[in-house]
Amino acid sequence: METAATGRKKEKGPFKGRSVSVVGDLSLDEQYYLYQKSRELKETLRTGGDTSAFCVDDPLMAIYILFLEDSTRTRESFINAARFHRTKLNIFDADSSSFSKNESYRDTFNMLCGYSPYSVFVMRTKLEGVCRWLDTSVAEFAARHGIEKPAFINSGDGKHEHPTQEFLDEFTFLEHLGWKRGKIRIALIGDLFHGRTIHSKPDGLCIFQEVSVDLVAPEELAMPSYYIEKMEGNGFRVRHFSSIEEYLSQDDVADIWYFTRLQLERMGEKILQKEHQLRQAVTFEKSFLEKYRLPDDTRFYHPLPRNKEYPTIPSFLDETPLNGWESQSINGYYTRTVLLSMLGGATGLDFQGASPEIPSANDDFIEEVTPVEKVKPDYKVGIKPIETGIVIDHIEKGEDEGTIWDHIDRTRKILALNRMSSHGVYRGENDGRFKGIISVPGFLGFGPREMEKLAAVSPECTLNVVKEWKVVRKFRLHMPWRIENFGQTSCKNVDCISHPSHHEYTKPIFHRMLGHVFKCHYCDRLHNFKEIWDL
Repeated sequence: METAATGRKKEKGPFKGRSVSVVGDLSLDEQYYLYQKSRELKETLRTGGDTSAFCVDDPLMAIYILFLEDSTRTRESFINAARFHRTKLNIFDADSSSFSKNESYRDTFNMLCGYSPYSVFVMRTKLEGVCRWLDTSVAEFAARHGIEKPAFINSGDGKHEHPTQEFLDEFTFLEHLGWKRGKIRIALIGDLFHGRTIHSKPDGLCIFQEVSVDLVAPEELAMPSYYIEKMEGNGFRVRHFSSIEEYLSQDDVADIWYFTRLQLERMGEKILQKEHQLRQAVTFEKSFLEKYRLPDDTRFYHPLPRNKEYPTIPSFLDETPLNGWESQSINGYYTRTVLLSMLGGATGLDFQGASPEIPSANDDFIEEVTPVEKVKPDYKVGIKPIETGIVIDHIEKGEDEGTIWDHIDRTRKILALNRMSSHGVYRGENDGRFKGIISVPGFLGFGPREMEKLAAVSPECTLNVVKEWKVVRKFRLHMPWRIENFGQTSCKNVDCISHPSHHEYTKPIFHRMLGHVFKCHYCDRLHNFKEIWDL
């Protein structure tokens, strides 16, 4: 790449073409590299030094700012960060863009990608998981036409995540702590249920070695259990408080407080009836300064803007030493400028460290076991005798009869066995636990794909292949680690880009978490394995 100003060649950095949909798209080493480079840029600008090493300076590269949901602060922060780099800058007005005409995301971004040799898209959307989906779908378009893969930056998607806010937050926390990464104590206060800046914290705070988090919110605004479990899984110490007053009434108080505004517009009528109590629980009152003692060097932070009528951090605190939110906001310029520099290829050649691990698909969910010698003609009362065919056994073993009957019905429909099979619920002869059985006489058409689907529908069942009254092959089926391409699944989050109601024809993909819980590839919504199927 030749720069416009000097004509010198710049070697492409290793981050060019990478997308940042969630915080975890950058490894901890890469995140810390971002913070160190932001620190360098901030100091260079403060002292009037040469910033050319950070600048992309490529008139052929395009940066698109597409905010399909209202925002001023983040949008303007990115616009100014983009102007630093002396590239083509395209700013979309959501109200007059093609998105207001019900045009597809896929076609729009494929078209925009074709207008420049290389593009970076900065997006805010009401739909969740858009950047992750576009990162794959537009990359396929680019490959078909010999165009360099574009990069996507998620600047907030629905209730999902806001990774660039998290980066500026962690940069600010590191500054506050003198760039010591040993430990952090932080209180998260306000609307923890809807706050996407909060939902990025389980990954972002991992930049510190020891993390203690105090969640301060009434039950109606509490953080979703998924994010709490993620924090605890990352080794965080997590405590819960229903109000600021309750939090201050005990002795162990954090010196970093992170507030969010209440997004009551996203809540139902019952919640709105309690608006006053909810606001009071998470708003800092002047009397607290006299009644309670805060730790030395305490700072309050807020992603901004504050609600002008009901700010959780009232204006009387603006001129106190507690005010950390103003410098926090300014830091957004440095971190976003450096992130664009990394994805634009200008910085990164000096990076040393690990990149994110790509999870390997575990394909050992089909376990072949030694079959019994023979199947009796009266295999089970009510089940058709099997001379040749298949018998699916141990369906939902140990559940109650009603649950098993429901799951037998679900399994037969998903595998299209409902017209040819017999079935029943029986007690095991040895342990007395209920289990379901499906018998399919004369049917040997189960291939690897059908077996994978059966494993996903009825994990821990057994599949018996019967010929001449003998079980010639027997398989125990465990839950797959990834579910996709079945054509009968969908994410049940109506705000997910993959939800059928949005007509983007996004291929549903689910990743197994713990047990039989699956996470949507795009929006991270958790589903029980039974919930993902469309019947």
